[in-house]
Amino acid sequence: MFDSLEKAIIRRLSEDIPLSPEPYKIIAEELGISEKILLTKIQQLYDKQIIRRVGGILYHRKSGYNANAMVVWIVPEDKIDEIGKTLSYFTEITHCYQRPTFQDWPYNLFTMIHSETKEECENNIKRISETINISKYKVLYSTKELKKSSMKYFSESN
Repeated sequence: MFDSLEKAIIRRLSEDIPLSPEPYKIIAEELGISEKILLTKIQQLYDKQIIRRVGGILYHRKSGYNANAMVVWIVPEDKIDEIGKTLSYFTEITHCYQRPTFQDWPYNLFTMIHSETKEECENNIKRISETINISKYKVLYSTKELKKSSMKYFSESN
């Protein structure tokens, strides 16, 4: 189903991506191909829906963000898209998801907010709340950073 180059590309993209202005050039050199060939192959794999996304993992605490809160909001259903779009403009927010509600959990919009201090985080949440005009929310602070890892595809032997 996959040729050896496709397997090598998928395997390599499952690892850390170089912190560089030209990460794909470095990966291409590691694979012994040109950057143009690498990018063409990645696009082909994407077009076939074999690769759906390439993402990075940010370790918030190592980056100086020591106050990390999941803020869950009660948003009227007819306002979800509008408020979600507004929330996407806040640089403090890295994730924004609509989720189903339950009888004992009425929160339907989830945002992850990162700040350097808890006081700064609280101020950001208050400002965001005032901007979107939603006062019904709950703040859930992260107490530790959990292990983050990517899926690994194709071992060296296959």
